[in-house]
Amino acid sequence: MPVALVALALGGFGIGLTEFVIMGLLPEVAGDFDVSIPVAGYLISGYALAVAVGAIFPTAAVTRLPRKRVLVSLMFLFIAGNLLSALAPVYELMLAGRVLAALTHGTFFGIGSVVAAALVPPNRKAGAVAIMFTGLTTANVLGVPLGTFLGQALGWRSTFWAIAAIGVVALIGIQLLVPGAKVDADVAPTRLRAELTALRHPQVWWTVAITILAFGGMFGAFTYIAPLVTEVSGFASGTVPWLMLVFGVGLFAGNLFGARMADRNLDATMLVLLVGLTVVMAAFWLLAGFKVITVVAVLLMGGFGFGTVPPLQTRVMTYGGDAPTMASAINIAAFNVGNALGAWLGGLTIAAGLGFTSPLWVGAALAAVSVVLMATAAVTKPEGHAATEVPTPVG
Repeated sequence: MPVALVALALGGFGIGLTEFVIMGLLPEVAGDFDVSIPVAGYLISGYALAVAVGAIFPTAAVTRLPRKRVLVSLMFLFIAGNLLSALAPVYELMLAGRVLAALTHGTFFGIGSVVAAALVPPNRKAGAVAIMFTGLTTANVLGVPLGTFLGQALGWRSTFWAIAAIGVVALIGIQLLVPGAKVDADVAPTRLRAELTALRHPQVWWTVAITILAFGGMFGAFTYIAPLVTEVSGFASGTVPWLMLVFGVGLFAGNLFGARMADRNLDATMLVLLVGLTVVMAAFWLLAGFKVITVVAVLLMGGFGFGTVPPLQTRVMTYGGDAPTMASAINIAAFNVGNALGAWLGGLTIAAGLGFTSPLWVGAALAAVSVVLMATAAVTKPEGHAATEVPTPVG
């Protein structure tokens, strides 16, 4: 395994940590800036919207530039965004720091995948890309609970200082270990007009809509998990990192299960996972006062929710035809539009006085609509279109 892949994975770890760790620290951040929990939730939805923008337009803008230089530049921006978040004296600057860091997200994983594949022989490319994305998965399973522990023990700003430090190490690793000449040898201009052909197939848009609703449901509910489990379920604040770990385990297991089952029957897998996600969030809403139910529900939310990533990515790339790159980028944006939509809707229900369980029924409703769309997409798809490959999942 080329050691440069470790540097790329570390960058992915830092980016994944930046995106998700704020969920476990939302009460602390809200209290420090003297804003409500729903307003603090904009730090999550704002990040997600910035990722949605950054997944498409910056990637298209830098495809003609040397890839190693782009990755190094992205890590500089990532570090700057997290330093701004750590130092922010007011909420608005914290939000600006989140947006700045988020703009690097989609482009880093898009360019990083190409770089990882260029580092190994042709028969090992998929494995190399998988290693790079291990950083994102590890961020959810281990990084988020550890970051939440750190933030609760030393103050939430310490977590963003630590993330900035991870970014520095990743930047140095990329600069020293990634062979620029090798990975830039096959750089070719991207023909945007050709890539936009991905937008012509109706099934691409069906899949994008399902992605927005499914992830809007799951992450909209999970955005407010810290106040939910402490104020409703009766857990102490010190247990929040452990529940984040449970959620991360669910993500990891769901990712593996979704990838394996999607290779057998793509659309049936999607329907099972979406129905499961709907049922879990509805049950969680009704039974959030029971601690055991809460732990199980958090695990299953992560499992059913993240299990949809491989089949969704497979589906959008399949129907993207000769333009899978643009189709994939659009779906990356869709994941984060869903995150932003869910967090916003959940915040509205809390602000309306409906309680910290209200994002769960909002999430269940969004997931239920996604089931209807998936069933419709399955019966209206053209004959003979079957996925042949499950790509490495992205976040």
